[in-house]
Amino acid sequence: MAILKNIFTSRPSHDENFFVVIKNILGFAPKDIAIYHEAFTHRSMNNTNIDGSAQSYERLEFLGDAMLSAVIASHLFNEVPTGDEGYLTKMRSKVVSREHLNELGRDLGLINLLKTSVPTDQFGGNIHGNIFEALIGAIYLDKGYKYCEKFIYKRVIKPYVDIERLEGKVISYKSLFIEWCQKHKKHFKFSVYEDTGNDSLKHFGVKLLLDDELVGKARATSKKKAEERAAKRAYYKLQIVIDKDFH
Repeated sequence: MAILKNIFTSRPSHDENFFVVIKNILGFAPKDIAIYHEAFTHRSMNNTNIDGSAQSYERLEFLGDAMLSAVIASHLFNEVPTGDEGYLTKMRSKVVSREHLNELGRDLGLINLLKTSVPTDQFGGNIHGNIFEALIGAIYLDKGYKYCEKFIYKRVIKPYVDIERLEGKVISYKSLFIEWCQKHKKHFKFSVYEDTGNDSLKHFGVKLLLDDELVGKARATSKKKAEERAAKRAYYKLQIVIDKDFH
């Protein structure tokens, strides 16, 4: 106990607090806390390693993305022995969708640990998922594959991976709508219209036409988001006929 006490008292108080927070998130004690500091460092800090290389979460994000994909793929491979490559790929995509990763990062409050010179309210929603992936990359470097797998099972697979629920989950309403139109040789068009709203941020308005009939209309801060929202509204308007093909 005296040895443990010395270890903690030798660590600066802010570092000790970070250590405790990370330990609570992981469910086990980190070994090299420096790796986790890097996982929560934004490029705007202009930090560099000993060799002069830029230090931020982005390389760890790349590694974490690969590890998450591998663990999820292994789980689905074992859980669904009858699933072919296409089925397993689609199911994995639903688990590691950007929307889902952002939700996971947001639920853990990871943005609160980010070291950045940019106000966090200026970041887009993807920052939450990016840090979550960086954290997974840090776990792999610090503790190895088994601990990385343990964390993913605890935070992702156990609470969220339900095969039946995933089968009915829609990743992109726009992709689903386009696929359905192509299957039935229907003509569709996403048409941008003038948005005269008084919002401080510029918005895009989109109308979705199906065989020249308006089936969805939406507005958002990007054309892509507006199209997705319009397609979602069109899906719910035509859900009965669309679901016959996909469920």
